[in-house]
Amino acid sequence: MTQLELQQKLDELIAGWENECVEFKEENEGYSTKEIGKYFSALSNEANLRSKHRAWLVLGVNNKNRIVTGTNYRKDPVRLQELKLDISNGTSPRISFREIHEVQTSRGRVVLFEIPAAPQGMPIAWNGHCYARENTSLVALSDSKRDEIRGQTGSSDWSAVIVPNASFLDLEDEAIHLARGKFAERSPRIDRDTIMGWSIPHFLNQAMVTIDGHITRTTLLLLGKHTSAHHLGPAPAELTWKLEGPEKAYEHFTPPFILSTSLLYQRIRNLTLKFLPPGQLIPKEIPKYDQGIVLEALHNCIAHQDYARYERVLVTERVGELEFRSAGHFYDGSPEDYLLTSRTPGKYRNAFLARAMSHLGMVDRMGFGIREVMFQGQAKAYRPLPYYDLKPGDHVVLHLPGQIIDENYSRLLLANPDLKLADIIALDRIQKKLPVPSEVVKTLRKRGWVEGNKPNIHISAAIAATTGQKVDYIRTRKQDDEHYKKLVIDYLNQWKEAKPKEIRELLLSKLSDGLTAKQKKDKVRNLLTAMRMEGKIIAEGIKNAARWKLAPDQGPQPNDLTRPDP
Repeated sequence: MTQLELQQKLDELIAGWENECVEFKEENEGYSTKEIGKYFSALSNEANLRSKHRAWLVLGVNNKNRIVTGTNYRKDPVRLQELKLDISNGTSPRISFREIHEVQTSRGRVVLFEIPAAPQGMPIAWNGHCYARENTSLVALSDSKRDEIRGQTGSSDWSAVIVPNASFLDLEDEAIHLARGKFAERSPRIDRDTIMGWSIPHFLNQAMVTIDGHITRTTLLLLGKHTSAHHLGPAPAELTWKLEGPEKAYEHFTPPFILSTSLLYQRIRNLTLKFLPPGQLIPKEIPKYDQGIVLEALHNCIAHQDYARYERVLVTERVGELEFRSAGHFYDGSPEDYLLTSRTPGKYRNAFLARAMSHLGMVDRMGFGIREVMFQGQAKAYRPLPYYDLKPGDHVVLHLPGQIIDENYSRLLLANPDLKLADIIALDRIQKKLPVPSEVVKTLRKRGWVEGNKPNIHISAAIAATTGQKVDYIRTRKQDDEHYKKLVIDYLNQWKEAKPKEIRELLLSKLSDGLTAKQKKDKVRNLLTAMRMEGKIIAEGIKNAARWKLAPDQGPQPNDLTRPDP
């Protein structure tokens, strides 16, 4: 690394500050090898547990105020590099620093110790004792962490393997440029111009697409030229789009996948769906497929595919759906775990690939993609929900509907934008003629959303169909806060002041009937507080004796109270 790259690395570490894999010390010549060895063990073990390739021990930075103070530690370069042998002699298994860097800053010399992650299945000990971190404290390696590292023996990550015959000439310039921009968006702590100015090897290391400047299978999948795919054999490294129905067609897409996924989306025939909203004469139009949902599904296939099975990712387009098929079982938990709970994945089949795709903005590693992007995204567009077909130990198959099954379902979602996902899932199962628990059906029936008897339960066709139901819909629909604020302004403009009781009488009857009495009172109180903080109104007096008035700088407001009701 050049001095410029080292300075950028130091700035990045200071911006991110201390964590389980980074430690700062304001130490000078007297810092003992014994203490460095303990931190080497702890940071190496923590880097392993967090699927990082390295950790950092930094000398010459105050660990309280983030100020560079400089250090005189082993200023003789030969003596500094001798520390590698000292650490190797004290560690078990024997490993040492990947590199020891010296950075010359305007405030003094800083030493960066680059510590490799502990090997798979082997915790690192220093003088017979294994160490770890608890937040930023040095502690003994716990039994649970020791077992987790030892349990890695025999596991392998296909995506993290270095490809010895590949070089940076095998990478696509356009893909690298796009990856830089995506990485900059995901790294707000680093100046965008700094990222765009990094050398290609340094950028790819920072994005964790390469390992110490070496091209990995992940590098070639995401950024490789189509002519570089042979490096990944016998895995086909292909995405295939296939059209089934009256017309048939297909096309194969090769790396770089960061570009190819959008090209595959463009091959999909994304026609327009129409349905008639309640009480309207003009049909509502929505696209069959949302690009964000399609790419989320496709990127998940890439991230979680079992590449050791030597299969391609297959996207089949039919008249009424898209089917995404990838090799391998659902690796950690089940789709329902991420859909109905806040589960976060604990492990990944392709941990290196998943992390790289996360850094490039292609996937989310917290488990939100299934729930918030695919399922809630479909619901917000009033489409039927996706569903998984898990072939035991064989394939993960996701079906993404591209047609309206029951217009009453879409109308109900349109009229109730705040429906809980659990209710939407139940209604979706009903429109698909799938079983739903009796207690859930009973609740939906009470709300007037479903009718009929088992096995012929269906979504009510009378939703918002009659005049009375149209009125009920308007009464229960959530209004924008600006609507209520305008009523308060109009009232004060007309009558100059108002008691709290008068404001409540003004608003309570106009709030959504979907709110309880307590929720309505809380809504009025919060609304007035917001208007006061915005400088629109002021209160003279306290509690029930208060008088609400327009703020002096508001001046006379247009009075709409004299206009006739529509």
